Amino acid sequence: MAFDYDLFVIGGGSGGVRAARVAASETGAKVALAEESRYGGTCVIRGCVPKKMMVFASSYPAAMEEAQAYGWDVTTGPLDWPKFQQKMAGELDRLEGVYRSILSKAGVETFDQRATIADPHTVKLADGTTKTAKHILIATGGRPTRPDLPNAHLGIVSDDIFHLETLPKKILIVGGGYIACEFACILNGLGVDVTIFHRGAQILRGFDDEARGLVADVMRSKGITIHTGASILEMAPAEGHEANILTGSDASMGADAEMQADLADETSPKGAAIGPIWAKAMNGQEGVFDMVFFATGRRPNTDDMGLEEAGVALKRNGAISVDDYSQTGVPSIYAIGDVTGRVELTPVAIREGMKFVETVFKGNPTPVDHELIPSAVFTQPELGTIGMTEQEAIERDAGPVEIYATSFRPMKQAFADGTDRVLMKLVVDKESRTVLGCHIVAPDAGEMIQLAGIAVKMGATKEQFDATCAVHPTMAEELVTMRHPVRTA
Repeated sequence: MAFDYDLFVIGGGSGGVRAARVAASETGAKVALAEESRYGGTCVIRGCVPKKMMVFASSYPAAMEEAQAYGWDVTTGPLDWPKFQQKMAGELDRLEGVYRSILSKAGVETFDQRATIADPHTVKLADGTTKTAKHILIATGGRPTRPDLPNAHLGIVSDDIFHLETLPKKILIVGGGYIACEFACILNGLGVDVTIFHRGAQILRGFDDEARGLVADVMRSKGITIHTGASILEMAPAEGHEANILTGSDASMGADAEMQADLADETSPKGAAIGPIWAKAMNGQEGVFDMVFFATGRRPNTDDMGLEEAGVALKRNGAISVDDYSQTGVPSIYAIGDVTGRVELTPVAIREGMKFVETVFKGNPTPVDHELIPSAVFTQPELGTIGMTEQEAIERDAGPVEIYATSFRPMKQAFADGTDRVLMKLVVDKESRTVLGCHIVAPDAGEMIQLAGIAVKMGATKEQFDATCAVHPTMAEELVTMRHPVRTA
Protein backbone atom coordinates (compact mmCIF):
# COMPACT_ATOMS: atom_id res chain seq x y z
CA MET A 1 0.00 0.00 0.00
CA ALA A 2 1.31 3.46 -0.90
CA PHE A 3 1.11 6.03 1.90
CA ASP A 4 1.17 9.82 1.74
CA TYR A 5 3.95 9.87 4.33
CA ASP A 6 6.39 7.55 6.04
CA LEU A 7 5.66 9.32 9.32
CA PHE A 8 2.90 11.60 10.53
CA VAL A 9 3.54 13.30 13.88
CA ILE A 10 0.63 14.73 15.87
CA GLY A 11 1.98 17.39 18.22
CA GLY A 12 4.56 20.13 17.72
CA GLY A 13 6.20 20.14 21.13
CA SER A 14 9.84 19.35 21.85
CA GLY A 15 9.49 15.57 21.46
CA GLY A 16 7.37 15.63 18.33
CA VAL A 17 9.49 18.24 16.58
CA ARG A 18 12.71 16.38 17.37
CA ALA A 19 11.36 13.08 16.09
CA ALA A 20 9.99 14.67 12.90
CA ARG A 21 13.18 16.60 12.17
CA VAL A 22 15.57 13.71 12.75
CA ALA A 23 13.45 11.21 10.81
CA ALA A 24 13.32 13.58 7.85
CA SER A 25 16.87 14.93 7.88
CA GLU A 26 18.81 11.83 8.89
CA THR A 27 16.86 9.02 7.23
CA GLY A 28 15.23 10.73 4.25
CA ALA A 29 11.75 9.79 5.44
CA LYS A 30 8.78 11.75 4.14
CA VAL A 31 7.37 13.38 7.25
CA ALA A 32 4.42 15.56 8.17
CA LEU A 33 3.48 17.18 11.47
CA ALA A 34 0.23 18.71 12.71
CA GLU A 35 -0.05 21.15 15.63
CA GLU A 36 -3.31 22.77 16.68
CA SER A 37 -1.75 25.41 18.92
CA ARG A 38 1.76 26.90 18.98
CA TYR A 39 4.96 25.14 17.97
CA GLY A 40 7.23 24.42 20.90
CA GLY A 41 4.53 22.87 23.06
CA THR A 42 4.21 23.14 26.82
CA CYS A 43 7.92 23.62 27.52
CA VAL A 44 8.59 26.51 25.17
CA ILE A 45 5.22 28.27 25.13
CA ARG A 46 3.61 27.72 28.54
CA GLY A 47 6.04 25.83 30.72
CA CYS A 48 9.78 25.52 31.32
CA VAL A 49 10.99 28.48 29.27
CA PRO A 50 8.62 31.28 30.35
CA LYS A 51 8.65 29.88 33.89
CA LYS A 52 12.45 30.13 34.03
CA MET A 53 12.24 33.71 32.73
CA MET A 54 9.90 34.45 35.63
CA VAL A 55 12.32 32.74 38.02
CA PHE A 56 15.07 35.07 36.80
CA ALA A 57 12.83 38.14 37.12
CA SER A 58 11.72 37.21 40.63
CA SER A 59 15.28 36.74 41.90
CA TYR A 60 16.36 40.36 41.49
CA PRO A 61 14.80 41.88 44.63
CA ALA A 62 16.74 39.45 46.84
CA ALA A 63 19.86 39.99 44.74
CA MET A 64 19.63 43.77 45.17
CA GLU A 65 19.08 43.42 48.89
CA GLU A 66 22.15 41.22 49.01
CA ALA A 67 24.07 43.77 46.93
CA GLN A 68 23.37 46.40 49.57
CA ALA A 69 24.99 44.13 52.15
CA TYR A 70 28.05 44.00 49.92
CA GLY A 71 28.25 47.79 49.83
CA TRP A 72 26.40 48.63 46.62
CA ASP A 73 24.06 51.60 46.63
CA VAL A 74 21.05 50.08 44.90
CA THR A 75 17.33 50.36 45.45
CA THR A 76 14.42 48.16 44.35
CA GLY A 77 11.45 49.69 42.61
CA PRO A 78 8.24 47.94 41.60
CA LEU A 79 8.34 45.45 38.75
CA ASP A 80 7.09 46.76 35.42
CA TRP A 81 5.02 43.63 34.75
CA PRO A 82 3.70 44.71 31.32
CA LYS A 83 7.25 45.47 30.16
CA PHE A 84 8.52 42.11 31.34
CA GLN A 85 5.52 40.31 29.89
CA GLN A 86 5.98 41.96 26.50
CA LYS A 87 9.65 41.01 26.45
CA MET A 88 8.81 37.43 27.44
CA ALA A 89 6.14 37.17 24.74
CA GLY A 90 8.62 38.38 22.14
CA GLU A 91 11.15 35.75 23.17
CA LEU A 92 8.54 33.00 22.96
CA ASP A 93 7.57 34.20 19.48
CA ARG A 94 11.23 34.00 18.48
CA LEU A 95 11.57 30.46 19.82
CA GLU A 96 8.40 29.34 18.07
CA GLY A 97 9.87 30.71 14.86
CA VAL A 98 13.00 28.66 15.46
CA TYR A 99 10.91 25.49 15.80
CA ARG A 100 9.05 26.24 12.59
CA SER A 101 12.31 26.95 10.80
CA ILE A 102 13.85 23.69 12.00
CA LEU A 103 10.97 21.69 10.57
CA SER A 104 10.96 23.60 7.31
CA LYS A 105 14.69 23.15 6.75
CA ALA A 106 14.37 19.43 7.42
CA GLY A 107 11.66 19.14 4.78
CA VAL A 108 8.83 18.34 7.18
CA GLU A 109 5.40 19.36 5.88
CA THR A 110 3.38 21.09 8.59
CA PHE A 111 -0.34 21.55 9.19
CA ASP A 112 -1.46 24.23 11.65
CA GLN A 113 -4.60 22.46 12.78
CA ARG A 114 -5.89 19.69 15.00
CA ALA A 115 -5.34 16.12 13.89
CA THR A 116 -7.04 12.94 15.10
CA ILE A 117 -6.75 9.24 14.34
CA ALA A 118 -9.15 7.84 11.74
CA ASP A 119 -7.59 4.37 11.60
CA PRO A 120 -4.15 2.80 12.24
CA HIS A 121 -2.70 4.45 9.13
CA THR A 122 -4.93 7.51 8.62
CA VAL A 123 -4.93 10.94 10.23
CA LYS A 124 -7.91 13.26 9.92
CA LEU A 125 -7.27 17.01 9.98
CA ALA A 126 -9.69 19.59 11.35
CA ASP A 127 -10.52 20.82 7.85
CA GLY A 128 -11.85 17.35 6.99
CA THR A 129 -8.94 16.19 4.84
CA THR A 130 -7.23 12.90 5.56
CA LYS A 131 -3.59 11.85 5.27
CA THR A 132 -2.16 8.35 5.34
CA ALA A 133 1.12 7.31 6.90
CA LYS A 134 3.06 4.12 7.42
CA HIS A 135 3.75 5.22 11.00
CA ILE A 136 1.89 7.65 13.26
CA LEU A 137 3.54 9.25 16.28
CA ILE A 138 1.37 10.81 19.02
CA ALA A 139 3.17 13.61 20.88
CA THR A 140 0.30 15.77 22.07
CA GLY A 141 1.57 16.36 25.62
CA GLY A 142 -0.65 17.21 28.55
CA ARG A 143 -2.58 20.06 30.13
CA PRO A 144 -3.20 21.37 33.65
CA THR A 145 -6.41 20.33 35.37
CA ARG A 146 -8.77 21.89 37.87
CA PRO A 147 -10.20 19.87 40.78
CA ASP A 148 -13.78 18.61 40.67
CA LEU A 149 -15.06 21.45 42.81
CA PRO A 150 -17.97 23.88 42.50
CA ASN A 151 -16.74 27.25 41.19
CA ALA A 152 -13.35 25.80 40.22
CA HIS A 153 -13.66 27.81 36.98
CA LEU A 154 -13.01 30.92 39.07
CA GLY A 155 -9.39 29.87 39.50
CA ILE A 156 -6.49 29.93 37.04
CA VAL A 157 -4.04 27.19 36.05
CA SER A 158 -0.39 27.33 35.05
CA ASP A 159 -1.18 28.07 31.39
CA ASP A 160 -2.91 31.29 32.47
CA ILE A 161 -0.20 32.72 34.70
CA PHE A 162 1.86 34.01 31.77
CA HIS A 163 -1.02 36.06 30.37
CA LEU A 164 -2.16 37.99 33.43
CA GLU A 165 -2.65 41.67 32.67
CA THR A 166 -1.83 42.55 36.28
CA LEU A 167 -0.15 40.58 39.02
CA PRO A 168 -2.44 39.77 41.95
CA LYS A 169 -1.67 41.21 45.35
CA LYS A 170 -2.74 38.11 47.25
CA ILE A 171 -2.92 34.64 45.78
CA LEU A 172 -3.89 31.19 46.99
CA ILE A 173 -2.01 28.34 45.34
CA VAL A 174 -3.74 24.98 45.67
CA GLY A 175 -1.26 22.10 45.51
CA GLY A 176 2.16 21.22 46.82
CA GLY A 177 4.01 19.72 43.86
CA TYR A 178 6.88 21.28 41.97
CA ILE A 179 4.65 23.55 39.86
CA ALA A 180 2.91 24.91 42.96
CA CYS A 181 6.16 25.49 44.81
CA GLU A 182 7.99 27.02 41.87
CA PHE A 183 5.25 29.57 41.22
CA ALA A 184 4.88 30.25 44.94
CA CYS A 185 8.54 31.29 45.02
CA ILE A 186 8.26 33.22 41.75
CA LEU A 187 5.22 35.21 42.82
CA ASN A 188 6.66 35.81 46.28
CA GLY A 189 9.78 37.24 44.66
CA LEU A 190 7.62 39.48 42.49
CA GLY A 191 5.97 40.93 45.57
CA VAL A 192 2.78 38.88 45.73
CA ASP A 193 1.42 37.70 49.09
CA VAL A 194 1.37 33.90 48.64
CA THR A 195 -0.53 31.23 50.56
CA ILE A 196 -0.44 27.49 49.78
CA PHE A 197 -3.19 24.98 50.58
CA HIS A 198 -1.70 21.49 50.28
CA ARG A 199 -3.52 18.30 51.22
CA GLY A 200 -0.37 16.37 52.12
CA ALA A 201 1.76 16.49 55.26
CA GLN A 202 4.68 18.11 53.41
CA ILE A 203 5.22 19.80 50.05
CA LEU A 204 7.11 18.20 47.13
CA ARG A 205 5.93 14.62 47.62
CA GLY A 206 8.26 12.12 45.98
CA PHE A 207 11.42 14.11 46.66
CA ASP A 208 13.89 13.39 49.46
CA ASP A 209 12.31 14.20 52.84
CA GLU A 210 15.30 16.13 54.15
CA ALA A 211 15.58 18.16 50.95
CA ARG A 212 11.92 19.06 50.70
CA GLY A 213 11.84 19.92 54.37
CA LEU A 214 14.61 22.46 53.87
CA VAL A 215 12.86 23.95 50.83
CA ALA A 216 9.67 24.33 52.89
CA ASP A 217 11.58 26.01 55.72
CA VAL A 218 13.19 28.53 53.38
CA MET A 219 9.90 29.24 51.62
CA ARG A 220 8.28 30.01 54.97
CA SER A 221 11.21 32.19 55.99
CA LYS A 222 10.63 34.28 52.87
CA GLY A 223 7.03 34.94 53.86
CA ILE A 224 5.18 32.20 51.98
CA THR A 225 2.37 30.76 54.09
CA ILE A 226 2.13 26.98 53.72
CA HIS A 227 -0.87 25.15 55.15
CA THR A 228 -0.50 21.36 54.98
CA GLY A 229 -3.34 18.92 55.48
CA ALA A 230 -5.46 21.55 53.80
CA SER A 231 -7.39 20.15 50.85
CA ILE A 232 -9.58 22.85 49.34
CA LEU A 233 -13.22 22.25 50.25
CA GLU A 234 -15.10 25.13 48.64
CA MET A 235 -14.64 28.47 46.93
CA ALA A 236 -16.88 31.26 45.75
CA PRO A 237 -16.87 34.94 44.86
CA ALA A 238 -15.97 36.79 48.05
CA GLU A 239 -19.21 38.77 48.28
CA GLY A 240 -20.73 37.86 51.60
CA HIS A 241 -17.46 36.48 52.93
CA GLU A 242 -15.64 39.76 53.56
CA ALA A 243 -15.56 39.11 57.28
CA ASN A 244 -13.75 35.81 56.87
CA ILE A 245 -10.04 35.88 57.51
CA LEU A 246 -7.39 33.25 57.10
CA THR A 247 -7.33 31.40 60.39
CA GLY A 248 -4.39 29.74 62.05
CA SER A 249 -1.06 30.90 63.41
CA ASP A 250 0.73 31.52 60.12
CA ALA A 251 -1.10 34.50 58.64
CA SER A 252 -4.24 36.57 58.54
CA MET A 253 -5.98 37.72 55.41
CA GLY A 254 -9.22 39.56 54.77
CA ALA A 255 -10.98 41.24 51.88
CA ASP A 256 -9.07 44.25 50.56
CA ALA A 257 -11.27 47.08 49.29
CA GLU A 258 -8.43 48.66 47.32
CA MET A 259 -7.66 45.31 45.72
CA GLN A 260 -11.31 44.91 44.74
CA ALA A 261 -11.25 48.28 42.99
CA ASP A 262 -8.01 47.43 41.20
CA LEU A 263 -9.51 44.23 39.86
CA ALA A 264 -12.88 45.61 38.86
CA ASP A 265 -11.75 46.52 35.37
CA GLU A 266 -9.48 43.52 34.81
CA THR A 267 -10.08 41.03 32.02
CA SER A 268 -10.18 37.62 33.65
CA PRO A 269 -7.83 35.00 32.13
CA LYS A 270 -9.73 32.03 30.74
CA GLY A 271 -12.76 32.37 33.00
CA ALA A 272 -10.99 33.18 36.26
CA ALA A 273 -12.90 35.32 38.71
CA ILE A 274 -13.00 39.09 38.46
CA GLY A 275 -12.54 40.28 41.99
CA PRO A 276 -11.78 38.57 45.29
CA ILE A 277 -12.42 34.88 45.86
CA TRP A 278 -13.24 33.21 49.15
CA ALA A 279 -11.75 29.76 49.69
CA LYS A 280 -11.97 27.26 52.52
CA ALA A 281 -9.95 24.12 53.24
CA MET A 282 -11.14 20.91 54.86
CA ASN A 283 -9.09 21.63 57.97
CA GLY A 284 -10.99 24.87 58.56
CA GLN A 285 -8.51 27.32 57.08
CA GLU A 286 -10.24 29.97 55.02
CA GLY A 287 -9.47 33.31 53.47
CA VAL A 288 -10.21 35.87 50.80
CA PHE A 289 -7.76 36.16 47.92
CA ASP A 290 -7.74 38.14 44.72
CA MET A 291 -6.75 35.04 42.76
CA VAL A 292 -6.74 31.26 43.18
CA PHE A 293 -4.16 29.24 41.24
CA PHE A 294 -4.74 25.50 40.84
CA ALA A 295 -1.55 23.42 40.62
CA THR A 296 -3.33 20.15 41.18
CA GLY A 297 -2.02 17.96 38.41
CA ARG A 298 -2.00 17.46 34.67
CA ARG A 299 -3.83 15.20 32.24
CA PRO A 300 -2.63 13.75 28.91
CA ASN A 301 -4.14 15.30 25.77
CA THR A 302 -5.92 12.23 24.43
CA ASP A 303 -9.57 13.28 24.56
CA ASP A 304 -11.61 12.80 21.39
CA MET A 305 -8.61 11.75 19.32
CA GLY A 306 -10.06 8.48 18.08
CA LEU A 307 -7.34 6.48 19.80
CA GLU A 308 -9.46 3.82 21.47
CA GLU A 309 -11.58 3.47 18.33
CA ALA A 310 -8.37 2.67 16.47
CA GLY A 311 -7.41 0.07 19.06
CA VAL A 312 -4.95 2.12 21.14
CA ALA A 313 -5.19 1.30 24.85
CA LEU A 314 -5.41 4.15 27.35
CA LYS A 315 -4.65 4.05 31.06
CA ARG A 316 -7.16 5.21 33.66
CA ASN A 317 -5.82 8.78 33.59
CA GLY A 318 -6.04 8.94 29.80
CA ALA A 319 -2.34 8.31 29.16
CA ILE A 320 -1.42 6.18 26.15
CA SER A 321 -0.11 2.74 27.07
CA VAL A 322 3.19 1.98 25.31
CA ASP A 323 6.01 -0.55 25.55
CA ASP A 324 9.73 0.08 26.11
CA TYR A 325 10.02 1.18 22.46
CA SER A 326 7.14 3.70 22.72
CA GLN A 327 4.93 1.45 20.59
CA THR A 328 1.23 1.11 21.36
CA GLY A 329 -0.78 -2.08 20.94
CA VAL A 330 -1.42 -0.94 17.36
CA PRO A 331 1.87 -1.68 15.54
CA SER A 332 1.79 1.44 13.34
CA ILE A 333 1.06 3.89 16.17
CA TYR A 334 3.65 5.13 18.66
CA ALA A 335 3.53 7.74 21.42
CA ILE A 336 6.15 9.78 23.28
CA GLY A 337 6.32 12.49 25.91
CA ASP A 338 3.82 13.55 28.54
CA VAL A 339 0.93 11.93 26.67
CA THR A 340 2.31 8.55 27.79
CA GLY A 341 2.46 9.53 31.47
CA ARG A 342 5.88 7.98 31.93
CA VAL A 343 8.41 10.65 32.98
CA GLU A 344 6.94 14.08 32.27
CA LEU A 345 10.09 16.05 31.50
CA THR A 346 11.02 17.80 28.26
CA PRO A 347 14.48 16.21 27.88
CA VAL A 348 12.87 12.79 28.36
CA ALA A 349 10.35 13.46 25.58
CA ILE A 350 13.20 14.50 23.28
CA ARG A 351 15.14 11.32 24.08
CA GLU A 352 12.05 9.21 23.51
CA GLY A 353 11.68 10.86 20.11
CA MET A 354 15.29 10.05 19.25
CA LYS A 355 14.92 6.42 20.33
CA PHE A 356 11.73 6.15 18.27
CA VAL A 357 13.61 7.24 15.15
CA GLU A 358 16.48 4.92 15.97
CA THR A 359 14.08 2.00 16.35
CA VAL A 360 11.65 2.61 13.49
CA PHE A 361 13.65 4.45 10.83
CA LYS A 362 17.24 3.38 11.46
CA GLY A 363 16.51 -0.30 12.04
CA ASN A 364 18.19 -0.35 15.44
CA PRO A 365 15.60 -1.26 18.09
CA THR A 366 16.52 0.84 21.12
CA PRO A 367 14.45 0.92 24.31
CA VAL A 368 14.05 4.15 26.24
CA ASP A 369 16.14 4.39 29.40
CA HIS A 370 14.10 5.98 32.19
CA GLU A 371 16.55 5.13 34.98
CA LEU A 372 18.57 7.73 36.91
CA ILE A 373 17.17 10.87 35.32
CA PRO A 374 18.45 14.09 36.92
CA SER A 375 15.88 16.81 37.51
CA ALA A 376 15.52 20.16 39.22
CA VAL A 377 12.78 22.08 40.98
CA PHE A 378 13.24 25.81 40.39
CA THR A 379 12.18 26.98 43.79
CA GLN A 380 14.35 29.55 45.54
CA PRO A 381 16.66 27.92 46.50
CA GLU A 382 16.55 25.23 43.83
CA LEU A 383 16.32 21.51 44.49
CA GLY A 384 18.39 19.21 42.28
CA THR A 385 18.03 15.46 42.49
CA ILE A 386 19.00 12.18 40.88
CA GLY A 387 18.48 8.61 41.98
CA MET A 388 16.97 7.23 45.16
CA THR A 389 15.76 9.26 48.08
CA GLU A 390 16.93 8.16 51.50
CA GLN A 391 13.57 6.51 52.19
CA GLU A 392 13.54 4.70 48.84
CA ALA A 393 17.04 3.36 49.46
CA ILE A 394 16.05 2.06 52.88
CA GLU A 395 12.87 0.42 51.59
CA ARG A 396 14.55 -1.32 48.62
CA ASP A 397 15.48 -4.23 50.94
CA ALA A 398 18.93 -4.69 49.42
CA GLY A 399 21.23 -4.10 52.34
CA PRO A 400 22.10 -1.13 54.53
CA VAL A 401 22.73 2.38 53.26
CA GLU A 402 24.90 5.20 54.51
CA ILE A 403 23.79 8.82 54.42
CA TYR A 404 26.33 11.56 53.90
CA ALA A 405 24.85 15.01 54.36
CA THR A 406 25.75 18.52 55.37
CA SER A 407 23.72 21.70 55.69
CA PHE A 408 25.31 25.11 56.06
CA ARG A 409 25.08 28.80 55.26
CA PRO A 410 27.07 29.38 52.06
CA MET A 411 29.76 32.05 52.04
CA LYS A 412 27.76 34.50 49.94
CA GLN A 413 24.80 34.32 52.33
CA ALA A 414 26.90 34.42 55.48
CA PHE A 415 28.70 37.61 54.41
CA ALA A 416 25.36 39.31 53.76
CA ASP A 417 23.97 38.10 57.12
CA GLY A 418 21.48 35.90 55.27
CA THR A 419 19.83 32.95 56.98
CA ASP A 420 19.24 30.59 54.04
CA ARG A 421 20.94 27.25 54.31
CA VAL A 422 21.93 24.77 51.62
CA LEU A 423 21.99 20.97 51.64
CA MET A 424 24.39 18.52 50.02
CA LYS A 425 23.41 14.88 50.40
CA LEU A 426 24.60 11.50 49.10
CA VAL A 427 22.77 8.19 49.59
CA VAL A 428 25.31 5.33 49.44
CA ASP A 429 24.97 1.56 49.34
CA LYS A 430 27.10 0.45 52.30
CA GLU A 431 28.36 -2.75 50.70
CA SER A 432 28.98 -1.83 47.05
CA ARG A 433 29.76 1.83 47.93
CA THR A 434 27.70 2.91 44.88
CA VAL A 435 26.13 6.35 45.16
CA LEU A 436 22.42 5.59 44.88
CA GLY A 437 21.18 9.16 45.07
CA CYS A 438 22.33 12.76 45.18
CA HIS A 439 20.17 15.62 46.47
CA ILE A 440 21.10 19.30 46.50
CA VAL A 441 19.20 22.28 47.84
CA ALA A 442 21.07 25.44 46.92
CA PRO A 443 21.16 28.33 44.47
CA ASP A 444 21.89 26.87 41.03
CA ALA A 445 21.27 23.32 42.25
CA GLY A 446 19.96 22.54 38.76
CA GLU A 447 23.37 23.31 37.29
CA MET A 448 25.11 21.22 39.92
CA ILE A 449 22.89 18.16 39.60
CA GLN A 450 23.41 18.08 35.83
CA LEU A 451 27.11 17.45 36.43
CA ALA A 452 26.74 15.26 39.52
CA GLY A 453 24.19 13.24 37.54
CA ILE A 454 26.88 12.09 35.14
CA ALA A 455 28.80 10.41 37.95
CA VAL A 456 25.69 8.83 39.48
CA LYS A 457 24.53 7.58 36.08
CA MET A 458 27.96 5.99 35.54
CA GLY A 459 27.63 4.12 38.84
CA ALA A 460 30.34 6.04 40.68
CA THR A 461 31.23 4.94 44.19
CA LYS A 462 31.58 7.13 47.26
CA GLU A 463 35.34 6.59 47.13
CA GLN A 464 35.43 7.88 43.53
CA PHE A 465 33.59 11.00 44.69
CA ASP A 466 36.16 11.31 47.49
CA ALA A 467 39.07 10.87 45.07
CA THR A 468 37.94 13.93 43.12
CA CYS A 469 39.75 17.07 44.22
CA ALA A 470 37.50 19.80 45.59
CA VAL A 471 37.04 23.12 43.84
CA HIS A 472 37.44 25.68 46.61
CA PRO A 473 35.66 27.78 47.69
CA THR A 474 32.36 26.45 46.32
CA MET A 475 29.20 24.99 47.76
CA ALA A 476 29.46 21.86 45.62
CA GLU A 477 32.88 20.93 47.01
CA GLU A 478 31.02 19.39 49.93
CA LEU A 479 29.95 16.57 47.61
CA VAL A 480 33.57 15.34 47.56
CA THR A 481 34.67 16.23 51.08
CA MET A 482 32.08 14.45 53.28
CA ARG A 483 34.14 11.67 54.85
CA HIS A 484 31.85 10.25 57.55
CA PRO A 485 28.19 9.22 57.27
CA VAL A 486 25.70 11.09 59.43
CA ARG A 487 23.63 7.91 59.79
CA THR A 488 23.32 4.32 58.61
CA ALA A 489 20.03 2.57 57.94
